[in-house]
Amino acid sequence: MSIVQPIYEDNHLLIVNKPAGILVQGDQTGDKPLVDYCKDYIKEKYNKPGAVFLGVVHRLDRPVSGAVIFARTSKALERMNKLFKNRKVQKTYWAVVKRRPKTKEDKLVHWLKKDERRNVTAAFEKEVDGAQRAELNYRSLGKLNDHWLVEVKPITGRPHQIRVQLASMGCPIRGDLRYGFSKPNTDKSINLHARGLYFEHPVKKEPVIIRAGLPNDQFWEQFLTLENIKVKDKHLNKLY
Repeated sequence: MSIVQPIYEDNHLLIVNKPAGILVQGDQTGDKPLVDYCKDYIKEKYNKPGAVFLGVVHRLDRPVSGAVIFARTSKALERMNKLFKNRKVQKTYWAVVKRRPKTKEDKLVHWLKKDERRNVTAAFEKEVDGAQRAELNYRSLGKLNDHWLVEVKPITGRPHQIRVQLASMGCPIRGDLRYGFSKPNTDKSINLHARGLYFEHPVKKEPVIIRAGLPNDQFWEQFLTLENIKVKDKHLNKLY
């Protein structure tokens, strides 16, 4: 399977479905990041001479899969950054957890503080020095065998937010050893997928509705058999 899996592209944006295990931007590991794979893709597809401009609009953690937006022009990058800053991008994630969520749907509010040295985030129930307020809405989409599929809509965008907030209510994401799951996935991924994006195109000013297909993995794909996924309600249809 190709590293670059385009979902949407025009002269302004490139949106791809990131496989788990790939960095979005380079880090100290020196591993080739998704942004460089995408630059290679654009260079080859459009026969671009010289360096290719591609701006990173947002990131997903390395073990997370799903939709990632890149900007093909500086104007699009500036405008997309503004949309994210003003919370004008609606994001939907799917997470698989082992424990049943305490309620079918709810809003979680924590104060998160990241330890940069250890690359781990702590969640607090009350405000503490140096912490940022984090909010998300979640709802359970159903159970399959002994796992639960949870839809998450983050309101804020903090480092490791979904991972640590779900873990804080006793529902660590499958495979996420860092936040309390009991064993790793064989491919070192975690079962968190950036499923959907909804925003106004920064140049064309028209709605962009994105759905990132699930990883090509039997465990993930079995959740599509859930009745309330097959027959989507109005809320899901709005995005997907």
